[in-house]
Amino acid sequence: MVDRLEEDDKVELLRLARTTLESYLSAGSIPQYHTSRPGLRVRAGAFVSLHNSGELRGCIGQLTADRELYRIIQSCSVSAATEDSRFLPVTHDELPQIEIEISVLTPFRRIKSSEEIEVGKHGLYMVCGAHRGLLLPQVATQYNWDRDTFLAQTCRKSGLPELAWKDPATAIHVFEAQVFSEG
Repeated sequence: MVDRLEEDDKVELLRLARTTLESYLSAGSIPQYHTSRPGLRVRAGAFVSLHNSGELRGCIGQLTADRELYRIIQSCSVSAATEDSRFLPVTHDELPQIEIEISVLTPFRRIKSSEEIEVGKHGLYMVCGAHRGLLLPQVATQYNWDRDTFLAQTCRKSGLPELAWKDPATAIHVFEAQVFSEG
């Protein structure tokens, strides 16, 4: 991952996400896009979150950096609008009210102690057996959670009991995200 995306890269990724949504929701196709901008060609995990009037409307991400960032953003934009099982699909008519937020992730780092977690800086990815779940760094800040609450909520997202983070069988990973939005 690039250390920090340039402002022009952020603007371009947001524009690409919106253009992709407009094309997909009107014609069912993802537009062709090519770029030589190095920041958009890095391989990094990312999430696209959609909001309507400040309320979450869809959020899908990709943890693996198996292709260029711009391709991941296109794919996650469509998935956030149409495949987030918590919500009905976004309609083309609703699109003008949708605000797009992108989170570009750093690689995960497994931690040995919960004391290493910095709320507001780190996101959490938890794995225990077949259970896994992730919360972005901005979620803890948005809800004003302390470290223990953030851990408990990540457990819940993972389908685990709230104190499963204390179990040595639970792997806790931290990551950071560069978060930017149209708003």
